[in-house]
Amino acid sequence: MAREDIALMAHLMRRAGFGASREELEARAAKGYEATVEELLNPDAEPVDRLEFLRYHPGFWKPITSPGMGMAAWFHTMLNTKRPLEEKMVLFWHHVFATGQSKIDNWHELISQVDMFREKGMGDYRELLIALAKNPAMIYWLDNCDNHAHAVNENWGRELLELFSMGVGNYTETDVREASRAFTGWTIALTPPRGYYNRWDWEFEYLEEDHDDGEKTFLGHTGNFNGEDIIDIIVQQPACHRFIARHLYNFFVADEPQVPAWQTTPPRDPQAIETLATAFKDSYYDMRSTLRVLFNSDFFKNARFARIKSPAEMVVGIMRLVGGFEFPGPGIGNLAKHPTYMGQELLNPPSVEGWHTGAEWINSGTLMKRVNFAASMLGDLSRPGIQAILNRIKAQGDLSPEAFVDSCLDLIGPLPVQPEVRQRLVEHASEGGTLSWGTPQDVSTSSKRVGEMLQLIASLREFQYC
Repeated sequence: MAREDIALMAHLMRRAGFGASREELEARAAKGYEATVEELLNPDAEPVDRLEFLRYHPGFWKPITSPGMGMAAWFHTMLNTKRPLEEKMVLFWHHVFATGQSKIDNWHELISQVDMFREKGMGDYRELLIALAKNPAMIYWLDNCDNHAHAVNENWGRELLELFSMGVGNYTETDVREASRAFTGWTIALTPPRGYYNRWDWEFEYLEEDHDDGEKTFLGHTGNFNGEDIIDIIVQQPACHRFIARHLYNFFVADEPQVPAWQTTPPRDPQAIETLATAFKDSYYDMRSTLRVLFNSDFFKNARFARIKSPAEMVVGIMRLVGGFEFPGPGIGNLAKHPTYMGQELLNPPSVEGWHTGAEWINSGTLMKRVNFAASMLGDLSRPGIQAILNRIKAQGDLSPEAFVDSCLDLIGPLPVQPEVRQRLVEHASEGGTLSWGTPQDVSTSSKRVGEMLQLIASLREFQYC
């Protein structure tokens, strides 16, 4: 099988999922690139059975439980899903529609929002926006429960336009006010808890008597608008099409400036943004159709290692590579905290703007956390994924230092590195001489050397990219 086919498939699986083992890459490459894209867009694999998590962590479903186990449940799903693009889109929308435990203080509602992203994240963007507007966690997060006909609260209306659909500069303060008026009466109904000390369940409720039913003018349209009418107008705007296109490009193709800079900073690839915006519009806001255009485009295929991995991508990708985390045993909650240590606390973004991505993921502290975590996982020779890498290297027989380095770079990626970086790796490998497998002592020594080489590769600048 051509190395280029494997490299392209690895690129697709890093972006449309959380990476893949060499065995999976070979199986998918045998099916073909476009066939794999279709399989990712329309998965028929069974979703992760959350009841298994519940079996070993029964407190998960109790609303009084700490937020960490909600994060752990989602983390376990990312680790084991056979529907990787579906879960990657959950992570995408969690960033775009950032909602946090710091204010919600009800992780059960946040998990319900995550479930909504899983159900609707690859479908109709209009339907997703409507569902988001009715989502109790979002209603509380952006204060729409305090948005009344006689006292308008503009928080939800403003963020809907600024961060969720159009971007700064594409609407006026009057549009914010009128949109907010249209969403008056969209609130939360509290349901009595199941236990004396438990939280109240939240449900969407529309209070007609609290809705401002007066005439409104929004983005040049005038009428007696309700919230759904506002969303209907938003999704027709070219600014909305470009906004979603740029988010998709930033998440799946290459790092863009942070969202607040989009008003003044042109896109990295204006033609790619235009292609995605057109696909989004022509498909009537269907995310699946837009993603199909994205993954099959040359600008996507040529953008390898043009994004810095988010902490979630880093941690989940490494753990899926090394394997052995199918069982949600003790310690899953602690493992789920590693993205937090690297700057991305799932279910608790720093603000409604989400996380700052790209180079802002990296500083001296987070880089050390990333390298140490990767080294601890890749150096564990007992892991099934590492055993699989060892077996493939063993099958090549004795290897020179150059071939040893090239084999490790290939099997952990394939990961291209600068010539001077490769030379330093070869110099390090040369200290141990030829990689041999002739005797039991050779096997032990060489296996350890492979683990150390993988750890060294994990410390490279190139390894931080996907």
